[in-house]
Amino acid sequence: MGLLSIIRKIKRKEKEMRILMVGLDNSGKTTIVLRINGEDTSVISPTLGFNIKTINYDKYTFNIWDIGGQKTIRSYWRNYFEQTDGLVWVVDSSDVRRLGDCKMELDNLLKEERLSGATLLILANKQDIQGALTPNEIAKVLNLDAMDKTRHWKIVGCSAYTGEGLLEAFDWMVQDVASRIYVLDSVDAQKIFWRLPSSNKGVPIF
Repeated sequence: MGLLSIIRKIKRKEKEMRILMVGLDNSGKTTIVLRINGEDTSVISPTLGFNIKTINYDKYTFNIWDIGGQKTIRSYWRNYFEQTDGLVWVVDSSDVRRLGDCKMELDNLLKEERLSGATLLILANKQDIQGALTPNEIAKVLNLDAMDKTRHWKIVGCSAYTGEGLLEAFDWMVQDVASRIYVLDSVDAQKIFWRLPSSNKGVPIF
């Protein structure tokens, strides 16, 4: 990240995060977004494009991009990768039949250079359904232990229907993203600033 990008992010009046939420269709992405925003979840329509929700959390504001997961539109996911701070991958833990597709699509996402630095949160959704696989079982199917060791990731069991697990999950994500892009970037900005030629210091760059 360049000096200008770092300084601009530090200078934001409200510290913002860009969260990309993806997963196969019917995994519960939109229901999760509505649940954490305190909205009605009784009537949900399939997301055919994308929805954006802005949610205030503690001293941070995060913009969630909820992207449709139908097979015909997954090729368009790449249009939303830029400047992603956190990636939420939602799994329907009761849909054992499509877990192979789920793993393949996640593997493809993790190969994307534009998502290489994003915090990864895997939500093992629909834990309220009898027969749903546990987070540990989902982790084995997705082979998460083989993931790049530099990637920050966590898998959390949750239920979009009851709300269980969502607070824990998003609390971890927000704190992890904040520790990377605000605390660490602030230190990096100071280091870069003091390496600049003296003639450049004190010159407005905004």
